[in-house]
Amino acid sequence: MFFIFGISSGRKDLDFRQTMICTVCGGYGRYEVYMEFTCFSLFFLPVFRWNRVYYVKSSCCGTLYTINGDLGRRIARGEPVTLREEDLQLVKTGYGGHGHGKKRCSRCGFETEEDYRYCPNCANPLD
Repeated sequence: MFFIFGISSGRKDLDFRQTMICTVCGGYGRYEVYMEFTCFSLFFLPVFRWNRVYYVKSSCCGTLYTINGDLGRRIARGEPVTLREEDLQLVKTGYGGHGHGKKRCSRCGFETEEDYRYCPNCANPLD
């Protein structure tokens, strides 16, 4: 008899969106929440997860925050939650906070740091 097992890391996007005005770039966007974890699998089926970390990412500039596990579990269960500034611990500021000059296509969402006038993905004019 043999067993096929493994340990891997994973990511799960949670069904949570909250509009906000970003304190880093000043843009209007939304918070998106996801969870990263380590998983033990047996016969390619996940058996249990541990090391869960809940992240919040701003859609406007990509600034990344963490939130505590209790709040993250409430969001994962689908409970109504409103994120406040004091709930967020800054991990990394996004490109909007440092003026890197990234451009984002309004049609397809493609991001580039190059000085293109048109999106290389869909040919939409870049602002």
